[in-house]
Amino acid sequence: MPSDPIPEVIQTQCCIVGGGPAGMVLGFLLARSGVDVVVLEKHGDFLRDFRGDTIHPSTLEIFHELGLLEDFLTRPHQQVQQLSGVVGGIEFPLANFSHLPTKCKFIAFMPQWDFLSFVADRAQRYPTFHLRLQAEATDLLEEGERVVGVRATTPNGPLEVRAALTVGADGRRSTVRAKAGMVVQNLGAPMDVLWMRLSRRDTDPHIALGRIDNGRILIMLFRGDYWQCGFVIPKGGYETIRSLGIEAFRAQIVSIDPTLADRVSELRSWEDVKLLTVGVDRLQKWFRPGLLCIGDSAHTMSPVGGVGINLAIQDAVAAANILAESLKAAKTTLQHLRHVQQRRMFPTRMTQKLQVIVQNKVITRALASRGRISPPWPLYLFRRFPFLRRIPARLIGMGFRPEHIHTPDAFR
Repeated sequence: MPSDPIPEVIQTQCCIVGGGPAGMVLGFLLARSGVDVVVLEKHGDFLRDFRGDTIHPSTLEIFHELGLLEDFLTRPHQQVQQLSGVVGGIEFPLANFSHLPTKCKFIAFMPQWDFLSFVADRAQRYPTFHLRLQAEATDLLEEGERVVGVRATTPNGPLEVRAALTVGADGRRSTVRAKAGMVVQNLGAPMDVLWMRLSRRDTDPHIALGRIDNGRILIMLFRGDYWQCGFVIPKGGYETIRSLGIEAFRAQIVSIDPTLADRVSELRSWEDVKLLTVGVDRLQKWFRPGLLCIGDSAHTMSPVGGVGINLAIQDAVAAANILAESLKAAKTTLQHLRHVQQRRMFPTRMTQKLQVIVQNKVITRALASRGRISPPWPLYLFRRFPFLRRIPARLIGMGFRPEHIHTPDAFR
């Protein structure tokens, strides 16, 4: 019988599972503070279909505080200063970011692979940052009740990373939280989303749009020469829609936005349409001895408002602020981990509460409607009183508790 291969063993102060926005930003900030960090990313690169590529003013403010904003904005992106919705054929301005108390008063639309590549490039300038690609975490290393690291598979064989703290930042299907036996509270979601790209014409608007009519919802995100489109469907309705054929799906898109009639043929098959299964949940407890979950691993967000990426990054900033010094001193306790959850639970609860309200009061009703929708009267207030647009702009652009950089650059 051949013996099991001997794993490579790495010792570090913090092991982060997941190279998404939360994991990469946390790894960067900790390494910048002098903490030895290993980030495990199961894929070989960042070139994946992320669908949601919005960088909100709260995140741009973090880059400003780090002195990286000017360099960051040289990457290809589009800037959107206002959001609008078309309900029952009538356009309503909904959010205007121009009044936010931030350096950048806009949302930046940037492919997430460019965002992650930027963060990785900056992080790798610090000797305490170590990124391992094609390293998929498969299990936790435990001693008694304490998590002391992770097991992973790599093309070169098994890997063990032993760490004073392991952070689960591996998304809504988190291996870390599953292996840790974390208790998940499911808040429910009445819809899923079909994502696709459609080319953009010069005569199209330069703003992000949401369209609601005839029992259908279409989101259009401005991406320069194309639209990133999200077609909202009832939860579990994908197979029914698919069974009707791609031509019928194209017709549904045209029924809500006839201006797209000359380009829906770009959807040649269902290979051009990606299903996002929507969920809204959060962990009752984000930590165990030696383990912390952040981002989607701790709280899966609805796509309502497009705030999930930015909430995850705010988690990362808060975690770095709270944990950096204790990690360097090898004195991280349960109280430190509890402090991270306490700091981030309020914005998580409030954001999810608003998302669930929108899901139940707006999306569910819209999907169940038949025929042309009459716009609800509050939308007309946004037209008559422009200052009201600052409220959703503040909630979407900054959130309930925007974080700020408090960690030093230990290498300056």
